[in-house]
Amino acid sequence: MGKTKNIIWIIALILVIVLIGVVGYGYYQKATMEVKNPVATMEVENFGTIKIELYPELAPQTVANFITLANRGFYDGLTFHRIVKDFMIQGGDKNGDGTGNATLADLKDDGDGTEYSIKGEFIANGVDNDLKFEEGVLGMARSDYTQYSSDLADESYNSGSSQFFITTKESSNLNGYYTSFGKVIEGLDVVHQIEGVEVTAKTTEGEESQSSASQEVSTPVNPPKITSLKVETYGVNYDLPETLTPFDYTSWLYKQYGIDPSALGG
Repeated sequence: MGKTKNIIWIIALILVIVLIGVVGYGYYQKATMEVKNPVATMEVENFGTIKIELYPELAPQTVANFITLANRGFYDGLTFHRIVKDFMIQGGDKNGDGTGNATLADLKDDGDGTEYSIKGEFIANGVDNDLKFEEGVLGMARSDYTQYSSDLADESYNSGSSQFFITTKESSNLNGYYTSFGKVIEGLDVVHQIEGVEVTAKTTEGEESQSSASQEVSTPVNPPKITSLKVETYGVNYDLPETLTPFDYTSWLYKQYGIDPSALGG
């Protein structure tokens, strides 16, 4: 009877030791497992493939937003609507003219047609993001309402939605004021090919002229089309971004002139 009891205790002890080992190994694997950054693959019609590594540790809300929109097919079929040589190429606008943003319906199945914005993740907006805008860096486009009033900094900083840009050379003037959240790891030559397309740009007289030179506003004659944009997350689940209510510039402007928009009708 005594021997049997001792054997049971020995077996129980062995099982405890094995269990501790299994649990410990699991924690070890988790602690030492290398988590890969997500990688976006963009196919541009007649140009080629661009691969971009995203940095969720620097701009988690922006990366989550970009991944969600991309993997729901939002960017498929959109164009690079603005191209400024020796500066950047910009896309992600469903209107194709720089005025379009994503809606909650683009972001989730139960969303509606309400437009949204996300928090700007850069130093001027209180986020410690040190990724500088060098050649090939992916950034989030946003509005700049401070040209109308210096009091609208917060509204400007938090106005990003779906539009993004890729810098084609170092642009240090953007550092700390725009969200940088990725970098091209393959296809930088494709980015430069897109940068070199023929554009229609406004001259200083306000007329339209054909030019490939750097201009403040540059609209491609034949906008390069993104046929596909998908993100490989390597098994990591990135939640939906926290959305904000976009700044209503029109209502703000009416208010400056003491006009009640509801009284205008229409």
